[in-house]
Amino acid sequence: MEDALHAWYARHGRALPWRRTRDPYAVLVSEVMAQQTQVARVVPRWEEWMERWPTVEALAAAPLGDVIRAWQGLGYNRRAVALHRAAGVVAREGWPEDLTALPGVGRYTADAVAAFAFGRDVLPVDVNVRRVRERTGASFSPAAGQALMDLGATVCLARIPRCGGCPLAEACPSRGRRYEPERRQGPLEGSFRQRRARALRAVAAGATVVDDAEAVESLARDGLVRVDRDRVELPL
Repeated sequence: MEDALHAWYARHGRALPWRRTRDPYAVLVSEVMAQQTQVARVVPRWEEWMERWPTVEALAAAPLGDVIRAWQGLGYNRRAVALHRAAGVVAREGWPEDLTALPGVGRYTADAVAAFAFGRDVLPVDVNVRRVRERTGASFSPAAGQALMDLGATVCLARIPRCGGCPLAEACPSRGRRYEPERRQGPLEGSFRQRRARALRAVAAGATVVDDAEAVESLARDGLVRVDRDRVELPL
């Protein structure tokens, strides 16, 4: 089954720019960006980011406010803060053996950096990899990581898999099945999450007064803004 997967990947794998590097910093940035954003949108943002801060030392030396501003539109802004903090740790101490020791780095992200940058024998399991494994009931080696991710993202979709184009369909016990919609996050419109995002965008755009004290207080607790009397600013 894995041979068929590799053959499919050779023809249909996504040509993502971070797959052309073994730089752990570049891989880490791509993984954090892709956690909440479609890959097609991540590509140009990743390229811009790497041009601006090409090394982990460059990011560590950057003002946090600039990092938060550059992150706008890429999902939870706390991830930008954690990425900046992680860069600071690596710049001072080097890459730890246990990558989950870095701020904001969980099991999947640590495994992805370990496999794709450091060449360690580990299979990173994201939602796409987990879906393919569960539906096929098959085991795959760490060498299949990128192929499994692409298969899950483009063929073995969450609700209506494209079994006709799947290299594993012939032996897959789930072939032809359809699935209920996965539970989604609550609506953004009118939510506190939207208010926070709106307040942070305003500050990133230069506003120093934001008429939403609750949102500003929440952002300040997460280290995304600083408040000096009535003036709200991005952190230094």
